[in-house]
Amino acid sequence: MATASVERLKRKLADRIAEVRGDRSQRQFARDLGVFQQNVNRYESGTTPHTDFLLTLAVKENISMDWLLLGKGRMKKGSR
Repeated sequence: MATASVERLKRKLADRIAEVRGDRSQRQFARDLGVFQQNVNRYESGTTPHTDFLLTLAVKENISMDWLLLGKGRMKKGSR
C-alpha cells in the first residue's frame, strides 16, 4: 500500500474514533474505556493510537476493527 494511502487511513482513523465517541465528552469517553482523557484527545487529533487502545475501543464499544482501521463494512459488529 502506498505511503499516501496509509497516511490517509491514519487521518480517517481519528475521525472514526470521534464518531464512536459521539456526544460523550472526551473525559466521559475515556472513563468508559478506562483510559486517560489526554490519550483520547491525542488520538482524535491524529496521533496514531496504541494497539491496546484500539483493542479496548473495539471490545468495549462493540466496534468492527475493519471499520475502525480501514473504514470498511459496518461500524458495529453484528449489525445489519
